Amino acid sequence: MKTSPDSRARRKLIALTVSGVILVALIAVGGYGLFVGSHNTPPEEPPTSSPPAPVAPSQPDSFRPEVPRIVPTNDPELFAHRVATALFTWDTGSGLVPLDYTSAILEVGDPSGYEQAGLASDIATYMPTRGAWVKLREYATTQRIEIDTVVVPDSWADAAAQARPGQLPPGAIAYTIDGTRHRDGVWNGTAETLTVPVAFTLFLACPPDGDPCYLLRLSQLDNPLR
Repeated sequence: MKTSPDSRARRKLIALTVSGVILVALIAVGGYGLFVGSHNTPPEEPPTSSPPAPVAPSQPDSFRPEVPRIVPTNDPELFAHRVATALFTWDTGSGLVPLDYTSAILEVGDPSGYEQAGLASDIATYMPTRGAWVKLREYATTQRIEIDTVVVPDSWADAAAQARPGQLPPGAIAYTIDGTRHRDGVWNGTAETLTVPVAFTLFLACPPDGDPCYLLRLSQLDNPLR
């Protein structure tokens, strides 16, 4: 039985759309960083990468798209909700690239710099690769997350108690997010949506002195603390 060109193209696109899940399954993060080294260990240099050349028509010089900033707060649950939303919200037709979305999240990362390199690596496993981004852009793909629950996992108390002195900053806490990832695109002139349940844990700190919360690390996607 022969497969029509439209059917083959649609299958290829669906495979690309879920490529993020496959990539994460193949990448071993190797721990959450918080329990690997002391918080007093000098940071590694963050990885650098160059954004791909834009595929869409160039915009006027006066037009400079920007990723919305994560609004600072000292409410840990609200901060976790905002970071999770930013982590899963992107638009391939915006003129931005994955590095732009990554940079917006790094802005609310550990101000000391000790966890920044690890955090950048964590975020990369949640984002499409440059090649996948170009393919997804052909179908005007966008992504968002519908958050169901934001809770402190039961295992966090034991994990924090086992941390060595100085390994966790003051106000450190973890939140596990459960929700649904939505990817929307246009295939052969028809709008399509793919939904996938997701779960992950954010490790963050909200200083007792009232300063804004900041992000430390992320768990592997679909491998959260419970």
